[in-house]
Amino acid sequence: MGNSTTGKDLFRSVAKLFKTHLLSNYLFHFVFFIIGFSIGIIITFYFKSFSFTSQAFLNSYQYSLLKPLKPDQQYSNSSSNYSNNSLISLNDEDLLRRASMINSRIEELVGVPKVAFMFLTKGPLPLAPLWEKFFQGHQGLYSIYVHADPSFNDTVPETSVFYGRRIPSQPVYWGTGTMIDAERRLLANALLDTSNQRFILLSESCIPLFNFKTVYDHLINSKISFLGSFDDPRKLGRGRYNPKMWPQINITDWRKGSQWFEVHRELANLIVSDQKFYPIFQEYCHPPCYMDEHYFPTLVNMLSPESNSNRSITWVDWSRGGSHPRKFGWVDINDEFLNQIRFGSDQCLYNGNKTSMCFLFARKFLPNTLEPLLRIAPLLLGFDP
Repeated sequence: MGNSTTGKDLFRSVAKLFKTHLLSNYLFHFVFFIIGFSIGIIITFYFKSFSFTSQAFLNSYQYSLLKPLKPDQQYSNSSSNYSNNSLISLNDEDLLRRASMINSRIEELVGVPKVAFMFLTKGPLPLAPLWEKFFQGHQGLYSIYVHADPSFNDTVPETSVFYGRRIPSQPVYWGTGTMIDAERRLLANALLDTSNQRFILLSESCIPLFNFKTVYDHLINSKISFLGSFDDPRKLGRGRYNPKMWPQINITDWRKGSQWFEVHRELANLIVSDQKFYPIFQEYCHPPCYMDEHYFPTLVNMLSPESNSNRSITWVDWSRGGSHPRKFGWVDINDEFLNQIRFGSDQCLYNGNKTSMCFLFARKFLPNTLEPLLRIAPLLLGFDP
């Protein structure tokens, strides 16, 4: 009897201990589940918050790349107050890719279309006062971009239209692909502003032949671009073609023309987007083949010939022959000379109609032409005195 009671007590003790252990085990798992569930909720909220913050940061970063900077935000060279108004930290490859993704045609533009004036210079702009007169009173209708040698340092008054318009640049050497690099760099920076619809390449020796309104209306209303392109059968034309460019580029595609172009937005986008033909020119077009005379004309002829007039609107005098055009100095400047350039050329086509106004700009004008140009500009060119 005593043994039976002792056995029962032992059984109850074991059962009680088992139940206590089982309860503890359940309690442990329950607590572990609560802790895990809580951690899961915290992590979920954390990553949602992180994702939102990251996306906001990326959007903000992308916006900062695409939005033109305010004057007080602009990057400046060490001792120059020219500055960059677009991408300040991208290499050429990233800049061209970014620009090629932004394509807003004039039909899609909300607001007033602008003309981008792109100056490819060695250093200073000696004819800047003439251009100041040209741009005066037309804010909001133009943009200015200056590509100067990176070693050039100068100051520009804050009141100047050229203040803060210098873009990050690389050295440019005549007759090499670096000229094309600079021109594509200018186009890419200008394309970042979607209101820019026409793009004109100019040098420090260029002058306008008409007032701003005439030039603006002529370009904005044009249905096609103005890029010199023709088939030159001579040694200086087809003779520069390298057979190693075949089959991507055939000799029948080969064209020659002036580097001083004016293009609409679609063609500018096509130029900065090209990754197929540019490397071929880089590899096979070396003196006596000059990329600045052949790359753009050949590219446009192959990809979009219908969008081009095949002529330049920047006048230059090659009548003396040689590797460089004639330069004009102080003694050459008079009303008769400028009017001959403005209206004395053979007739050309503009939107399908014949016109004698074939050129809007002219070059090579020396710095000493500034005084006589400013003197006759108010009457002849219609600038404000």
